[in-house]
Order: sequence, then structure tokens, then C-alpha cells
Amino acid sequence: MKYFFGVLTILGIVLPYMAFIPWIGENGFNLTMLLSEARQNRISEFAWLDVLISAVVSIGFIIYEGKRIGVKHMWLPIIGTLTVGVSFGLPLFLLLREIHMDKMKNR
Repeated sequence: MKYFFGVLTILGIVLPYMAFIPWIGENGFNLTMLLSEARQNRISEFAWLDVLISAVVSIGFIIYEGKRIGVKHMWLPIIGTLTVGVSFGLPLFLLLREIHMDKMKNR
């Protein structure tokens, strides 16, 4: 599972930024335009609201599960979720959790 989550972590940062970096190149850090384009139609609003709710749930899960089993560096997937998205933060946490669980099993 570590390799699976590792690959998803890499894809979770590379794929979203493959779309975002060219947009930044064309428009700069224009937050007004970003928000305007994100709310351009109902399907865009649906997608952004889905991502927002997923991010809140993921951060809650990271905090709860991370504290429950004692995962170190929980702040990394939280920052990853806030800066990249759920596609990066959640697989990163699951990878850290797998590493932690392997260490605990091998004690």
C-alpha cells in the first residue's frame, strides 16, 4: 500500500499543477479572476464545493486519525491539502499512516 499511496501522492501534486501553472503563467496571481472562473457556471460551483467539503473532511480525518495512532508530521498533509488539494494531502497522510503502522508492527 505504501507504493500505491506514494504514486497517488505524486500524481496528486503533479496533475493539478499541470493545469494550474499554465493558468498562472497566463493570468498571474489574479485571485479575482480565479474566483470568477471557478464560479463561472453551476458545474464549476459543484466541483469547487465538492472539493471544499472533501478538504474539510480530509483535514478532520488527518487530525483525528493522526492523533489516535500517533502519526508524526501530520502538519505536512494538512498543508498539502490547503496548498494543493485533497488529491495530494489525503494520499500523503495515508502514506505517512502506512509508514507509521509498519514501524509499530515491526517493534
